Amino acid sequence: MAIYKFRITFEDFDDVVREIDIKSNQTFEDLHKAIHRSTGYNAEKSSSFYVSTDNWLKGDEIAYLPSERKKDRVVLMENSKLSGFIEDPHQKFYYTYNFDRPYDFHVELVKIILDADPNIEYPFLAKSSGEAPKIMEQNSPQSVDPRGAAAAASEFDFLNEMDFVPEDTDELEAMGDMGINEEERDEEEENEEDEFGDEFSDNDHYDEDGHKDDY
Repeated sequence: MAIYKFRITFEDFDDVVREIDIKSNQTFEDLHKAIHRSTGYNAEKSSSFYVSTDNWLKGDEIAYLPSERKKDRVVLMENSKLSGFIEDPHQKFYYTYNFDRPYDFHVELVKIILDADPNIEYPFLAKSSGEAPKIMEQNSPQSVDPRGAAAAASEFDFLNEMDFVPEDTDELEAMGDMGINEEERDEEEENEEDEFGDEFSDNDHYDEDGHKDDY
């Protein structure tokens, strides 16, 4: 029994790589579920493999949980053995997981092993590098940005939380000049008036004394 070694990468996350060994007579559903045992994603999502060209152009679709609209136009993963779609020693499949919140993958056959290892249960995760990005689930307290928590944190801004728009910039700058605390601003104005009043008072007194000296 031949073993196919597939290299799986996220289309937008090149550093996340999985290699899965799987028997040639196993199905695309087996591969689909094996991929998500390695990512931690829920495999029970509508997804599809597409027979692909070397340039990742999509061909025939092999679907899992297809919509009613697509059911009559696609073959199903559970009915499709991998060996029936391998036409090239480096066969490629374009793979879309979860059409509601899709992730796209590149799946490439990188090696054909002629004999299965009797000590291994297939599909087998032969290599795993990089952490799969988290998925934002609706109404989930654990929801995070699909690009990872770091990306979300770097973009967090309290102005965004307050529905900030660029037109607010002038207003904010004006508030910064005046001081947000109105009471403090009033106190500063009163202190300035007192200082000026004292200064003028002293000058008036000085002028009177000077006038007397002239006579």
